[in-house]
Amino acid sequence: MNAEIISIGTELLLGHVINTNTAFLSQKLAELGIDVYNTSVVGDNRKRLLEAIRSAAARSDIVVTTGGLGPTVDDITSQTISMLLRKRMVLNRRVLKDLENYFRFRKMKVLTSSVRQAYVPEGVRCVRNKVGIAPGLITKYNGRIIICLPGPPRELGPMFENAISPYLKKRIKGTWVIKSRTVKLASVPESQVNKSVKRLLKLKPPTTVGIYAKAGQVELRIMAKAKNEKDVSASILKIKKKIREKLKDFIFGYDEDTLESVTGRLLTRRKQTIAVAESCTGGLLANRITNVSGSSKYFIMGLVAYSNSVKENILGVSKESIEKYGAVSQEIAIAMAERIKLLAGSDIGIGITGIAGPGGGTPAKPVGLVYAAIIIGRKKILKEFRFKGTREEIKFQTTQDILELLRKNI
Repeated sequence: MNAEIISIGTELLLGHVINTNTAFLSQKLAELGIDVYNTSVVGDNRKRLLEAIRSAAARSDIVVTTGGLGPTVDDITSQTISMLLRKRMVLNRRVLKDLENYFRFRKMKVLTSSVRQAYVPEGVRCVRNKVGIAPGLITKYNGRIIICLPGPPRELGPMFENAISPYLKKRIKGTWVIKSRTVKLASVPESQVNKSVKRLLKLKPPTTVGIYAKAGQVELRIMAKAKNEKDVSASILKIKKKIREKLKDFIFGYDEDTLESVTGRLLTRRKQTIAVAESCTGGLLANRITNVSGSSKYFIMGLVAYSNSVKENILGVSKESIEKYGAVSQEIAIAMAERIKLLAGSDIGIGITGIAGPGGGTPAKPVGLVYAAIIIGRKKILKEFRFKGTREEIKFQTTQDILELLRKNI
């Protein structure tokens, strides 16, 4: 079976909103063995949307739309499906009840504009929205499956996983099984990864390998296609082993792993605790560490020592050291790591100081210069980084490389 995805919204065409739904749906449909051959974006125009759905249904087994199910006048998906099927709009009592419960839980009065979301084309199947209000829709047109999903990713994701995926699984028995595995690497340039696995990157279907460079890491995506689960898993495992043979020193995780989640598991396993003192990263490292569920087991505290006075009076770094070496120096990074470790009583202390830019750099200490120190017990690890990019990119790259440095040392 093959599918087509139509994303709806003028805001997508104008670039005001980044379309992440297509990537999510393409991946999830591929995992079900459904090939996505086409994707498109249509503005909030009923005539153009109707044409897009008709064209998609003429060439694809499944048409999935995202967006346009909300309460405003530019939300046109339900009305367009009504025109497509030549069915009138009718009130769905269950959807109305869910809508009323949604507002009651939030102690809000039901908005008149929101009630229009309870009106759906006659005869279509409604999919309950357990996060928001707008229901999903499932129907058929000329023998094709039409699925309409809400636009907000936080609503679309759970609806697809809990309702749409099971629905499709029942209708695609006997088709190909497609699976993917992502190998994640850090502290290695894309060019080196490419050189190490260039033969794998030339593989043709049914098993392929793609390379993708992201902020602070490189990913290798293995895609395999077979008639059954056993064969497709064997194909992926074979390629995964070959990648490990070439790049095992740089692999930090797979699929949904992040450096913070992997590092968190290591800290938990070793029963070690950590505290961080940050300057140029402004608390981003602490934020990433604590974004992991269960991080309270190992994260003790974080301090954003942005000004010199905070470094001195709260963190306890000596004024003389700052005057002698400068706030951005390896000596201050070490002192910050030592002091935060002592204050928290943690097993590990991290100190970060640098120049995130775009101003503040000098020839001797340019923008992008960062010093990081990690103290594990009596072991001291010092690293000088020199990054390029925007302020946000430098801050993120700093935390990425520090997490990788921490992972390798614990």
